[in-house]
Amino acid sequence: MPWARPTLIWTALAAAVAVPIAAAAASPLIAWRDPVYIAAGFAGIAAMALMLVQPLLAGGTLPGLPAVRGRYFHRWTGAVLVAAVSIHVAGLWITSPPDVIDALLFRSPTPFSAWGVIAMGALFLAALLAALRRKLHLRPRMWRFARTSVVMVAAAGSVVHALLIEGTMETVSKAVLCVLVLAATVKVAADLRVWAIRPRRGTEGTGVVLSENRSVKRPAHRCA
Repeated sequence: MPWARPTLIWTALAAAVAVPIAAAAASPLIAWRDPVYIAAGFAGIAAMALMLVQPLLAGGTLPGLPAVRGRYFHRWTGAVLVAAVSIHVAGLWITSPPDVIDALLFRSPTPFSAWGVIAMGALFLAALLAALRRKLHLRPRMWRFARTSVVMVAAAGSVVHALLIEGTMETVSKAVLCVLVLAATVKVAADLRVWAIRPRRGTEGTGVVLSENRSVKRPAHRCA
């Protein structure tokens, strides 16, 4: 059954995204919260869910979405991700400006605040690298290396930030989502071979083999 595997993948992805959101919506901790605070919290949960979708789109690993088409949606969901994080921070600012200021200045007594700021900074930097790709005049490989590196920091920081918070998100579904975010990010980076070491330009086809920091010349082929 060729449709079984794609159906299973899409169902698992939908469950990984929907279950944490549904569990948070049923949390008794939001009963007495202000609407702005609730909106900010769910914007953060949505951002975490998009952190799972983003690498899958970039790597072309979702059935029915090949690499070219997946990267097209990757750009749009990236914009939504940045907007969700911005709404998350703006809502927290409206409800408690001093807490946000302390977090941004890394003087908050809660450790999850610092990780959230690190993740946000890395995410915004990744978006900036994407927007300024042509203007930066970086080689494609260098650009991919830089962007993937900051994306890894954003994913790791977001996971630590989420796990340290004891809030509306249900513990098990949150942990599963966090594990999936890290696994998807690392897998796609490995599949794309972002950090693979390649021979320097000019060494291929020259009869020189680089092995253990030594150059060995191949014998030249002579015609009789």
